[in-house]
Amino acid sequence: MQRARTLLVIIACSPIGACTGSDPSSISAGGGSAAVGGKSTRGTVGGSLGQGGSVGGSSNRGGTNGLLAGGSSGLGGTGGAAGASNTISSGGTINATGGTSATGGSSSTGGSAAAGGTLATGGSNSMGGSAAMGGTLATGGTPATGGSNSVGVGGSAAVGGTNGAGGTPATGGSNSVGGSVAAGGTNGSGGSAATGGTSGSGGSGPTVAESLDIADVWSGQPVFFALVTRNSQQFVAYYDAQRNMTVASRTLGNTTWTYKVLPSMLGWDSHNYVAMALDSTNQIHVSGNMHAVPLVYFKSTTASDISTIATSTMVGANETSVTYPIFFNGPTGNLVFEYRDGSSGNGNTIFNSYSTTTRTWTRTINTPLLDGTSSSMNAYPEGPVLGPDGYYHLVWVWRDTSDASTNHDLSYAKTQDLVHWYKGDGTPITLPITPSTGDIVDPVPVNGGMINNNTRVGFDAQNRPIIAYHKFDNGTSGNTQLYEARLENGKWVIYKATDWTYRWAFSGTGTLVFQISIDEGAKVLSDGRLIQNYYHSQYGGQGTLILNPTTLHADQTLTPPLRPYPLTLDTPESTYLDPPTQQGMVVRWQADSGSGPDSSVQYMLRWETLPSNNDKARTDTPPATRLRLYGFKQ
Repeated sequence: MQRARTLLVIIACSPIGACTGSDPSSISAGGGSAAVGGKSTRGTVGGSLGQGGSVGGSSNRGGTNGLLAGGSSGLGGTGGAAGASNTISSGGTINATGGTSATGGSSSTGGSAAAGGTLATGGSNSMGGSAAMGGTLATGGTPATGGSNSVGVGGSAAVGGTNGAGGTPATGGSNSVGGSVAAGGTNGSGGSAATGGTSGSGGSGPTVAESLDIADVWSGQPVFFALVTRNSQQFVAYYDAQRNMTVASRTLGNTTWTYKVLPSMLGWDSHNYVAMALDSTNQIHVSGNMHAVPLVYFKSTTASDISTIATSTMVGANETSVTYPIFFNGPTGNLVFEYRDGSSGNGNTIFNSYSTTTRTWTRTINTPLLDGTSSSMNAYPEGPVLGPDGYYHLVWVWRDTSDASTNHDLSYAKTQDLVHWYKGDGTPITLPITPSTGDIVDPVPVNGGMINNNTRVGFDAQNRPIIAYHKFDNGTSGNTQLYEARLENGKWVIYKATDWTYRWAFSGTGTLVFQISIDEGAKVLSDGRLIQNYYHSQYGGQGTLILNPTTLHADQTLTPPLRPYPLTLDTPESTYLDPPTQQGMVVRWQADSGSGPDSSVQYMLRWETLPSNNDKARTDTPPATRLRLYGFKQ
């Protein structure tokens, strides 16, 4: 199912919470979805970095010592002016409207560390990174001495590459949980298997298959973008350095992008992400830059051709106060558009369906799906998520006011056709769903520690839905814990997954910075283990829990966590600090909502922004950062 959310990953977590690093800021007071339309993704050893280049072509958060040996990455020569819908070569200063395009500034490709050479700087596999990430150690080369192979489940010694023939692994390195010795190498002297795991199981971590610059983008606050790969075509929607909504496209294998600037300019509101999707005839649909304002929607007139994207319309009713656009594929493959009509504490959730025959939108059902206005509330949904059981699963919280602390009553519904909806036990639900008619999974009270856009749907090995969320462990007091609610024999059973000793007491309106973020729902690994990804500001940032399949309690916390990209890329390239606050840049990620011809490659977008500023303008405008596309071999 094509969705606009993340992940991560995951990213998806909440729209802004889908990011990683020290600031997984998330839209809480207004809610939101992870970069719709996309969901929601590296390099240079031996090469010099030119102006504007990045070490290894980073993916979300920072650069890695990657693969582009011998070449220089940076600005290169100056080409012609790049206007809207013009093309621009990779590697130069990129500006969709009137900027210059460097011709010949692209990073050279190929190559590995020279025979007999040493693996690049430090070689420490810290935070899931690899010794000189991404490269293949050449014959006779020596990896970084002292680098510890502490990569999570499925990681390999000298992660990111393999020890070449005759290569020696890192001295003193220890094999991590589930890690394996790199091809051609041997266990480092003195190394031992990490507690709780066995060495040698699993495979190597993600490696960089492709890294390609797209454009310079706005970095004043987090607002999520969209990435859609359809067959051999790739489409990216974002806000450029001048805050213009922009769509870029390319053919896979081609390093040149074509651009189209749309007539919509971003302010300082982090709710205003951009959503994008392609329908079954490859017409392009874009929506975004909305927070309780009239619908902003664009559509192409020619398949896969961004130059034909123009302002368009949908149904024409209940479209004057729109927020949180989401595109996803319905049960017949038709495109569906989900959005909120109204405002925080007083809104409805509406679904529209698109006909490729008439090229028009109509209501999926004749009423709102979730009706909050009749009760002076609004719902913040997550999903619908198409599960392995053939049902779409939708979870949400109700909220009384614009204050994020007034979220309550975790709720659920499922459907196979988006028209007929049911509770977990199969009881039909009369539409629209209201606070009194829905299936309440957990009656979390107001001020109970549960926040919108932090509820995720996953599934266990028996395909039973599991809802991940957090709340206080003692009503309106106690500490904040991660909980997992599982549907067992038609009834919801609540399990406490963590024993954290920290209380996140949030409140207020606008875009809040999340101290705890749930990246995605629980999922089963290929080895049968059930995992839950999360972010916690007081517990080391990003993490991965191994859940007991019976009790859903965390039996183990993996360090480093499992992610679809090398975690060394989580380090920002920009050193800019906001003068009044001394806040630095944070890396943002957006996963691909589509797929290309090579299923082993997962594409992601990476860029950097300052943390959210409660949707208020900053006194100083930060410099633009580089939006980059990565392809990761999983």
